[in-house]
Amino acid sequence: MQHHLWLAILVVATIAFTLVFACAAPFAAFGAAAALTLSRRDALLATVALWLVNQITGYLVVGYPWTPNSVAWGPAIGIAAVLGTLTAQWTVRRLAEAGGLVRALAALILAFAVYEVAIFLVSVALLGGVEMFAPPIVGQVFVTNVAALVGLYGLNRLGASLGLRRRAEAPVSV
Repeated sequence: MQHHLWLAILVVATIAFTLVFACAAPFAAFGAAAALTLSRRDALLATVALWLVNQITGYLVVGYPWTPNSVAWGPAIGIAAVLGTLTAQWTVRRLAEAGGLVRALAALILAFAVYEVAIFLVSVALLGGVEMFAPPIVGQVFVTNVAALVGLYGLNRLGASLGLRRRAEAPVSV
């Protein structure tokens, strides 16, 4: 039950961030949160599910354009999100002895870097749109990811204090 509640919170957060930020959903924050609180397998499945929720919300509610370029961005973002989650998982394992906040911040920073580099490479090589990588825009997206992780971290801690969170199956938790 608690596991499903946490996944529901992640899905609701994804919908909310997609509605507010459209194409700048904080997938690095979601990947870091998943890496910190879920087993390896569940974190990857959650990332794919959150990406799918983002795409469905984007196309059916926000009104993403049904152009070949827009549709092609979907899988690119999904792959970048999975790479970010894998990076966050690697980081969390490497910093197993560090405090929860240190692991969370390191996981976010590295997941964000990998995610941004992956979509930048796709942008340069295939899909265009490198203007979205201007430093002020990337900085704003990073701040959104930090805020998202702080909020998710707080919700996870609140759930733990209320006894709503079960222990993570992975050797890490926040």
